[in-house]
Amino acid sequence: MPEPRYTGRIVGYLALACGLGAASGVLWWLIVSLPAYRLDSQGRASVTERELTQFFAGDAWFCLLGLVVGVALGVFGYRLLRDLGWPLVFVVVAAGTAAGVLCWAVGYQLGPGEFTPRLAHAPLGGSVPITLTIRAKAALLFWPLCAVTPVLLASSLGKDTEDPTPLLPSRSSSS
Repeated sequence: MPEPRYTGRIVGYLALACGLGAASGVLWWLIVSLPAYRLDSQGRASVTERELTQFFAGDAWFCLLGLVVGVALGVFGYRLLRDLGWPLVFVVVAAGTAAGVLCWAVGYQLGPGEFTPRLAHAPLGGSVPITLTIRAKAALLFWPLCAVTPVLLASSLGKDTEDPTPLLPSRSSSS
């Protein structure tokens, strides 16, 4: 259990991560152009080759948002909670994970919904956009990875505040 002086900062930081995740979900929904299946006169659904490439655009945008939000969370988390010590890594990973999951959930809810029921009720000759979701579930891991990277880099490459600085030998005239 963290010290009481950190609890408020940790809760606030995690709330910020959740807010950024939800806002990213709205942005993801606004940015991604979903390809659509077209129904022919016999009810067969097809998609063009060009639109097949757009199936992965949702994952790419999700990861790009994860890069930006994750790095921002990592930098801010390190600046806010660096005195917490090694538990900071777990806090930042939790923040990145929560932001990623919320981005996915909000984007999915704002998107067109489940594909199969929409396809079943689509008129002949119409088009049905695909579901806004991540297809590569490993994309969810990208968010906490991007969040923890600045913390690990700053803590391993930055100045060590725990060890005292060595005393330099004084220049005394002993001769």
